[in-house]
Order: sequence, then structure tokens, then C-alpha cells
Amino acid sequence: MLIKPAKNRRKIIYMLIVPLVVVSALVFANSEIKRQTSQKSTPTPLSEAERKAKVKKWEATPDGIKYKKWEASSEGKKVLAGAAKIRNHIIAFADMEVVVTALSLPPGSRLGFGVMARIDGEDYILSFGPEKPDKNFQQLHSLKVNDKIIIRSHSVSHAPKYSYPIVSGDYVERDGKVIYKRVFRKGGC
Repeated sequence: MLIKPAKNRRKIIYMLIVPLVVVSALVFANSEIKRQTSQKSTPTPLSEAERKAKVKKWEATPDGIKYKKWEASSEGKKVLAGAAKIRNHIIAFADMEVVVTALSLPPGSRLGFGVMARIDGEDYILSFGPEKPDKNFQQLHSLKVNDKIIIRSHSVSHAPKYSYPIVSGDYVERDGKVIYKRVFRKGGC
């Protein structure tokens, strides 16, 4: 009689230990997989030679060829010159005096909310990005043609699709009052 209860106890102990071993093995394997994927996802920055090789390869694609043609065209040169004209203000995040010239962007643009503006006699697209319910563009919607505003921006860009440089509106002031200030996400990009 004493032998049977001992055998049953052993079976019960094995039945409890085996699932515990399997579960702990799965947890350990899962943590190893997560550690490996986090190590793989950190991209190493390209060296200057690698970056130049990638640019050269892209320039040989149809999009690259189209861009190079646009860049060499008179329209492309005008856009690039306009972007270069305000680059120092962009780098310094300095005030730029702007006159609003139109309340809508060129037809077919996909830049979100923005206006056309003139800075130092050159026309620019002043883009504020996609209009989302949580963003507050109400005061920007009150702008009128010929309003004089002060802007600051962190970036100016260009694209063959557009005949004007694209200035990102990060800060807008009218009559000494801030009417828009971009809120940047915390923790990086």
C-alpha cells in the first residue's frame, strides 16, 4: 500500500515540473529573440563612400534622372536659389518677415495646410503639415492676403513637382502675438 501513493506523488510532481520547464524555456527563448531583433534594428550610419555610392545608384534610376534634369532646368535653378537665399535664416532659426500672397497652395499639392508667401521678393510655399483634429490651425485660418507676419523655420525643401521652395512653418507671429508654434515630439524625431 505504501508503494502506490509514492508512485502517484512522483507522477504528480513530474506533471507539475514538466509544464514549468516548458513555460520557462519559452520565456527564455522569447527574450533571446527580442534581444536579437533589437540588436539588428539599430542601423549603422553609412560612411561617406557608401552614401555617395547610394546617391550615384539612385541618380541612375528614372526618378534620379528626372530629378537631375529638373535641377539643371531654369525652374529648378530658381527654386534652389530661393532655398539658398533663406538658408542662413533657417540654420539660425531667425525671424523672417513674410507677406501672405495666397491662402491656398498650388493645385495638386499634397503638403497639407499652408499658404503662399513672399520673403525678400521671392515666392515660397509656407507649409504647416497635415491638418489633424488635434492640431490648432484656427488662428492661421484667420490670415488674409497681404498680411505681414514673422515666421521662423527649421527647414526649407524642394521637389520637382513644385515651382517654389517649401518652407516648414514652425513659428508664426502677427502684430507681436504668436498665432502658431509647432509642438515638437519629445524624445527625438
